[in-house]
Amino acid sequence: MKIELTSVGKRYRREWVLRNVDMTLAAPGRYAVTGPNGSGKSTLLRILSGHLTPTKGNTLFSLGSTNLTPNEAWQYLSYAAPYIELIEEFTLLEALQFHYRFRKFAAGLQPQNLIGILGFPENTANKPIRFFSSGMKQRLKLALAICSETPLLLLDEPTSNLDRQGTAWYLNLIGQFAGDRLVVVASNVEEDYAFCTEYVDILQYKSKTKNIAT
Repeated sequence: MKIELTSVGKRYRREWVLRNVDMTLAAPGRYAVTGPNGSGKSTLLRILSGHLTPTKGNTLFSLGSTNLTPNEAWQYLSYAAPYIELIEEFTLLEALQFHYRFRKFAAGLQPQNLIGILGFPENTANKPIRFFSSGMKQRLKLALAICSETPLLLLDEPTSNLDRQGTAWYLNLIGQFAGDRLVVVASNVEEDYAFCTEYVDILQYKSKTKNIAT
């Protein structure tokens, strides 16, 4: 998987959040998008997912020799973020089975296999997600994304609501399932992107003005 951004900018109302973003991200790269809270890290990840259309510039997605439109790119990515909601009326097993209908899991894993990988207490499979702790919900989001068989993995603040044990679990999961995928992590917490080898400082793409002039 490869994503090429050319002169990309994003404006909300009269304020440019990002400007003049030129970058190429390619598998099997490990990229960390760093910067303070509110600096545009999540905005960049949404653009990389194809979910958010840039105000200016072009985003090109490709898989091998095949170019993809943003409307097609979603089929090839997994995304975990604090703002992505789970269907809390589902039980754990129902959530895993529902996800499996749209995204197969890596290494031939079945929904039942992920219950063990999550490391939850016994008898959790039939418990509604609305009764999970914030840490359990975050583990589930991460497991669904990281264990899915997709060439692009996007993670925004992956250790949110995780304790030290949960953070170690997350890093171990990345080690097992990241493989040769393109992985992009947006965070200002070093542990979140400890395995990354490429770094994108979001501040270099911040606008110096808040008006709408180009």
